[in-house]
Amino acid sequence: MSIYLDNAATTPLASEVFTAMKPFIFESFANPSSAHALGRYAREAVERSREIIADTLYTEPGNIFFTSGGTEGDNTALLSAVYNHNIRVVITSRLEHYAVLNTLKALADSGVIRLVYLENDSKGKLSLAELDTLLENEEPALISLMHGNNEIGNLNPILEIADLAEHHGAIFHSDTVQTIGHIDINTRQLAPDFLVGSAHKFHGPKGVGFLYAKEPANLRAFIKGGGQESGKRAGTENVAGIVGMAAALQHAYDNQNLYETHIHSLKKRLLNGLTSLSEINFNGYSDHPDKSLSTVLSVSLPALPNGADLLQTLDRAGIFVSGGSACSSNHSSHVIEALGTGKNEETIRFSFSRFNTQAEIDEVVALLNSLYRNRQEQSNLLYA
Repeated sequence: MSIYLDNAATTPLASEVFTAMKPFIFESFANPSSAHALGRYAREAVERSREIIADTLYTEPGNIFFTSGGTEGDNTALLSAVYNHNIRVVITSRLEHYAVLNTLKALADSGVIRLVYLENDSKGKLSLAELDTLLENEEPALISLMHGNNEIGNLNPILEIADLAEHHGAIFHSDTVQTIGHIDINTRQLAPDFLVGSAHKFHGPKGVGFLYAKEPANLRAFIKGGGQESGKRAGTENVAGIVGMAAALQHAYDNQNLYETHIHSLKKRLLNGLTSLSEINFNGYSDHPDKSLSTVLSVSLPALPNGADLLQTLDRAGIFVSGGSACSSNHSSHVIEALGTGKNEETIRFSFSRFNTQAEIDEVVALLNSLYRNRQEQSNLLYA
């Protein structure tokens, strides 16, 4: 048995995506900056992919810049906002991805900005009233708040956040790595300054992503060299990766209702199957379908008997999950710590994709119920 439920970390490459990429690996492999016919064909593929991605976000191709993934996109957006808009105050939360937190911490440590954290409650909810008050007193400001949390699945109300940013003249960046390809994002309605996408989160290849910038002229040149990406990111483009990313994104949105219905049913099945475990806690709003990503269910469970590690136990059983963000090298989660929950418990993040099945969910439920039934029986013997 091998069950992969770590799709928030990365998703398997879809076969139709590899089919789209394959010609640009083995045949049309030319440098898109070359003037000959092969180079022009590669350039056309890059620009066609840019148009596809722009269309999915209801924007223009000139607002889309290709990157190596979400981390590079977040770094570029934050540094561009701070340096090109003379930002001195940045408002974020303790629940953000390290690509945001560590970038902002470095800027704060060097004295470039003052960093302000919104408070969150034990479910991870942020106060828009507090954000409104902070923006009244802190201008010009940058807001950096993610759309969907990669560890607990919470969805932030980015439409309302964007409205507050516009009202106060603040810059708004949102890490949308977990939501692009799963949730419709209309930049004409939302009007963010920066959004970030990463192909491997929606069954595209690793090592390629994109940055949306509302005002491309204000985007900082983040890799210097040649004139690629309108002079903003030098270096030969990853043509096959870019083509694969566009194919994956288009396929995801063309089949969005079908896939999201299936994924939601998997999450609901696991949620219902785990409710029989009396000592389980669901983290954040991951057990609320209207307040969280359909792809993420975060749970905290008591330790297994004899000090056995739950993640390792599941791993040995061929069930591949994580304790939180894949960017953390251990089980500790800054998000769970920020919630103030899950102490003396083991946190497991189950994350789903369209390739998972109901039979797999049933296998996981059966194993966990067996593990914790045995735990309860051992506990009863101990205190008999």
